[in-house]
Amino acid sequence: MRINFLTLFPEMFDALVGHSIAKRAEDAGLITFMTYNIRDYTLDKHKRVDDYPFGGGAGMVMAPQPIFDCFKAVESAGKTVNVYMSPKGRRLDHETVLAFSGYDTINILCGHYEGVDQRVIDELIDEEISIGDYVLTGGELPAMVFADAVMRHLPGVLGNDESAADESFSENLLEYPHYTRPAEFRGLTVPEVLLSGNHQQIEAWRKAQALETTRKKRPDMLKTNFKNE
Repeated sequence: MRINFLTLFPEMFDALVGHSIAKRAEDAGLITFMTYNIRDYTLDKHKRVDDYPFGGGAGMVMAPQPIFDCFKAVESAGKTVNVYMSPKGRRLDHETVLAFSGYDTINILCGHYEGVDQRVIDELIDEEISIGDYVLTGGELPAMVFADAVMRHLPGVLGNDESAADESFSENLLEYPHYTRPAEFRGLTVPEVLLSGNHQQIEAWRKAQALETTRKKRPDMLKTNFKNE
C-alpha cells in the first residue's frame, strides 16, 4: 500500500513514519509513506495558500489552486481513493478501516484554517472522514490516526496477523483483559483459567469477558449486534 499525505506541515508526519511499527513496515516494503507540501505548488509569489472566504466570516480558507496542482503531482497506483480529513465526514470506525485497507493507494488531504475551498471536495475528494465530533487545528493528527488504523490490517505489518483480527471492535465487541508475567503481583493474581493450558476454556473465558466489558463500557455496541442478527 502507498499512503500519500497532502499537507502544509509535512514534518509532523515524522512522528508516525519514522518510528515503531510504521517504520518497520516501510523498511520491509509493506507500505510506502510520502508527504507532499501543498505550499510547494502555489503560484502565489508570496507562497500564500489561503484567502478570505467569499461572503465574509471568520478565518481563512485554503485556496483551490495549490491543492489541485498538488493532487496532480501525487504518485498513485492501482486502486486509489482520495480522502479529506474533516469533522463533517463519516465517522471512522472498525468497518471503515477494514474497507480502506483494501486500497492500493490512499491520498489524504489535510486541511487547515476554516477548511478548504468546496470545489476541492466536489472535484477531487472521494470520501470525507472524521475521527470524532470535535475540531482540531489541522488535519495532520487525524490523518495519522487514520493511516495508523488502516496499516495495521495490511498482511505482515503486525508480524502476527491474528493481532489485528483478535482485538477490540473485531466482532463488534471490546477486547477481553490481558495479563502477563508474573502470575502474582502485589497480591493481585491472574485468573486461573489463563494458567490452565485448556485453550477451549480460555477461549470461552475471553469471549465472556469481551461481552461483559462491552456491556459495562459500550452497551450501544451490543444493541448494534442485536440489530444485525
